[in-house]
Amino acid sequence: MAHMTNAYPDWSSTIRDVADFPRPGIGFKDITPLLADAAAFRAAIVAMADPWRAAGVQAVLGVEARGFILGAALALELDAGFVPVRKPGKLPGATLMQEYALEYGSDRIEVCAGAVVPGTRVLLVDDVLATGGTLAAALMLARRLEAEVLGAAVLVELEGLGGRPRWPDGLPLQATLVY
Repeated sequence: MAHMTNAYPDWSSTIRDVADFPRPGIGFKDITPLLADAAAFRAAIVAMADPWRAAGVQAVLGVEARGFILGAALALELDAGFVPVRKPGKLPGATLMQEYALEYGSDRIEVCAGAVVPGTRVLLVDDVLATGGTLAAALMLARRLEAEVLGAAVLVELEGLGGRPRWPDGLPLQATLVY
């Protein structure tokens, strides 16, 4: 059972559990029904944005793929720019790359070199915090861009997978739903 960290209507019921995806033994939190419900999607984005409204976010770095969807919507809600953090080979020009561990293997992400000017106040966004590898890699990329990282926002935190301890102490990490 999820508990919500905000006062918005219960849109959490639009997130469904999918067993054994993408590999056997993995429980996947599918946000597709949430995205298909305009009112639920809007409530989720507003809830994700609320802790960051006074932070002066200048750019949102959204992690592929569902972090793109949430991050782009969140950037609009916060009147900020959007920077995609993608899988290798998807971005033009020079990129910075970071490898990271998943709960079921490893992967890499990239960002365009010079995507933001040094000192830009950025917020990292992803859909789920599980083991924390993806978010930690995005943080490393943002720091390599010399951005001022304000923190991170995730829609869902899977508390039992231990991702939060991988996040640096003192750097805000906001999860809208915690399972």
